[in-house]
Amino acid sequence: MTPPIKWGILSTGTIARKFAATLNQLSDCGELAAVASRNTDGANQFASEYIVPKAYGSYSDLARDPDIDVVYIATPHSLHYENAKLCLENGKHVLCEKSFTVNAVQAAELFELAREKNRFIMEAFWTKFLPAYQLLYKTLAEKTIGNITHFRAEYGFAPTGARYIRKFDPLLAGGALLDIGVYAIGVAAMLLGYKPKELYTSALIGEYGTDTFNSIMLTYENGPTAHLVTTIGSIIDPLAVIYGTKGHISLPNFTALTSFQVTIDNETPYNVDSPFLVNGFEYQIKETERCLLAGVRESTIMTHQNTIDVLALMDKARSSWGLSFPCEI
Repeated sequence: MTPPIKWGILSTGTIARKFAATLNQLSDCGELAAVASRNTDGANQFASEYIVPKAYGSYSDLARDPDIDVVYIATPHSLHYENAKLCLENGKHVLCEKSFTVNAVQAAELFELAREKNRFIMEAFWTKFLPAYQLLYKTLAEKTIGNITHFRAEYGFAPTGARYIRKFDPLLAGGALLDIGVYAIGVAAMLLGYKPKELYTSALIGEYGTDTFNSIMLTYENGPTAHLVTTIGSIIDPLAVIYGTKGHISLPNFTALTSFQVTIDNETPYNVDSPFLVNGFEYQIKETERCLLAGVRESTIMTHQNTIDVLALMDKARSSWGLSFPCEI
């Protein structure tokens, strides 16, 4: 019998907690074996809350633990590159939060290192693994709304206090684009393709030197267009719409899609539902473990090139705004 895959979690923030809670509910997946924080107290508190056997006060201690198979990285964007590199160099497989790195060059370097070390690595773009999107692909392939002509997505939230400052901190590669713009671009790429013909963009740069609002227009060789708006500081419910020659499909909460509404000209709209087993994170966990058990080093669902292509689009957008981060210099 194959022993269960042993997971480590790097960081103890909100998204790390969601991941831990999800993994602990999956009886058919591996086990959460270790957690690391920047200090021992934080790691111990997390370990106690989520019943984790080992707690480390440094990331390097977790990376060197010989019992850990794969590490989930949930640190800020600016740390993803060095954290993933640390884990790979210590022989660990990696599932790293989005945005995977700050730029496409960093991502390419990590993928090359993973190949050299024969380790699995994948961006934790959990949205792409959701069952509702598989049903959506089928609906689109059947030409239910005809040919796609346009895709629109918008999303915004308004943090307060210390969280507001942290979301915009350039030292953490903050701003709306890397935090939530990656969702809009990622879903547009899933539906229309990862290689648009042109990108047009504008942004508002806030008091901390990072983007508070961004607007991106994509055009594709075969005709479709996309308009993507993301912002931190204004509450905009996440909504996407796919327009076609015969109707449209609405994707409420497109980042965490569980249902969508199909409207065909002159017909009554109908819903297609696909609820989560837990909270949506379970599907990327299952894909990671499927690959590890099969000895596969790259997911065919979320490929390395997918990650590089999305980062390249974000690089191009930031370049046009004149926005770079200290960790890139």
